Amino acid sequence: MSRLLDTGLEQLTVMVYKMGEIAEKTVGISLNGFMHGKDTTQEVKGLSEVLLALTVEIEEKAFALIAKYQPVASDLRIINSYMKIAYDFERYGRYAWDISLTHKRFSKLENCALAWGPMKQLMKKVTLMVSKSTKALKNLDAEVAKSLAEDENKVDELFFKYLDHLAESPTQTKCALCNLLVARFLERIADHTTYVGEAIIYIATGKKAALR
Repeated sequence: MSRLLDTGLEQLTVMVYKMGEIAEKTVGISLNGFMHGKDTTQEVKGLSEVLLALTVEIEEKAFALIAKYQPVASDLRIINSYMKIAYDFERYGRYAWDISLTHKRFSKLENCALAWGPMKQLMKKVTLMVSKSTKALKNLDAEVAKSLAEDENKVDELFFKYLDHLAESPTQTKCALCNLLVARFLERIADHTTYVGEAIIYIATGKKAALR
């Protein structure tokens, strides 16, 4: 027999899935703008604000389900995990906006493709992790979620490799600062994908995992 709580959980699931799609889109637009020298601040800011609003809606929905239906432990596990995932998706958007804003502030710099190869690798890896996290959520795929840990280690490796390039390259201070900030924002997005992965594993298996 279907429970009224199940309907609420389905609605909550749809909201979180929608948020994941928007978060992935936001990161993609931001990084595409950075790579091709386009100002995406307004578009990314708008999407980031949508993600923030959805986080609030999901939290309110979650608390309403808890107060109204007094869910059992397995239901609480899902509700709590969805709230955590929503927060991490909101952070995807916030860091994407930071990247777009940083790029805009330093957009007048010329010849600032500093160590462009490692930066492209970093962007590609983080984009893959964001996509992997949203797909793992929809499929509740714990194994894919676990693989984010290895991806995050690779991002850390690329991040520190990029820092070495910045330290060794004779370039403009502003150029180095711009690239350093963007690299750091990418590294933080990667961290949040592992938090999403941990929540997915908890939903799927009932076991807590640490991916960092």
